[in-house]
Amino acid sequence: MTALTLLMILSAYLLGSISSAVVICRLWGLPDPRKEGSGNPGATNVYRVGGKIPALLTLWFDVLKGMVPVWGSYFLGIEPFFLGLIAVAACLGHIFPLYFHFRGGKAVATALGAMFPVAWEMALLLIVTWLLVFRISRVSSLAALVTVCLAPFYAYWIKPQYTVPVIMISLLILWRHQANILRLSSGKEKAFKRRR
Repeated sequence: MTALTLLMILSAYLLGSISSAVVICRLWGLPDPRKEGSGNPGATNVYRVGGKIPALLTLWFDVLKGMVPVWGSYFLGIEPFFLGLIAVAACLGHIFPLYFHFRGGKAVATALGAMFPVAWEMALLLIVTWLLVFRISRVSSLAALVTVCLAPFYAYWIKPQYTVPVIMISLLILWRHQANILRLSSGKEKAFKRRR
């Protein structure tokens, strides 16, 4: 592993550590998303506490946190396996943000953004999968769980060289959804309601 690769891994973690949900909620004068709604600093919870525009901005910046370091590393000629580690670092930054007492989100949007530069076809498949499951179930966590479980199969089919890093990211996101899995298994996970 070269010094450049190590630098990009560190940069990805530091960029991932910027909690878009918390920053945008502060700018909009909204409650801290870690203390309201589901308690998760992500786009879905920002939608619950603040509506469409703050949620879309949160989603956009969370995607960029994964996309920018991987895209930059791709153009710097870093090998596929290490590109995967850079994507993992961005997700770890989102989950354990250095600047926000290591209390972060679940990294679904950040992982999706990290996949776009190297496998846009897979990223589109993941988006379609999430939207389809969410449309049927209206449960964001279920859509995320189904999507990340299918992600390694999509990777193996479309870009086999990224299968191992995608498995790592999927396991990380599944681990982060432990509470959601328990609520889903007990029938206590709430469906997402449309705002009027």
